[in-house]
Amino acid sequence: MDALHPRLLVDRFADCFRFYDAVLPELIGAVRASGNASGPYAHWDVEGQGVLVLFDRGAMATVAGTEHLPADPAPTQDRSMFVLRVADVDAGLALCLGHGAELTAPASDRPEWGPGLRTAHVRDPEGHLVELQSY
Repeated sequence: MDALHPRLLVDRFADCFRFYDAVLPELIGAVRASGNASGPYAHWDVEGQGVLVLFDRGAMATVAGTEHLPADPAPTQDRSMFVLRVADVDAGLALCLGHGAELTAPASDRPEWGPGLRTAHVRDPEGHLVELQSY
């Protein structure tokens, strides 16, 4: 049983599906456990434990009874981030960029965050902030 896993609610389901389906296996060894690009749901596991779920935002709004709320809030600072611990931040960054991610911060050493810590930050096709980290 999965104790905790992130679920990203997305409007561009097919684009996000293709991005994560392309990068998660190489970055963290995740395998797609269910779903396809037509949505509205897909998830990836590592060793049988859920690591990411994509869910169509409109479908989730219907389930949660929130379809009457505005779909496009004003831009704000990020409220969440999907963090992936990877073996090589630079290689992971190149992989993500090659599959359509948008660079927000290049690979950098972060000794102030911890010994040997290195990070890079990208946005997935929907705009979610993703951190690649190694230490």
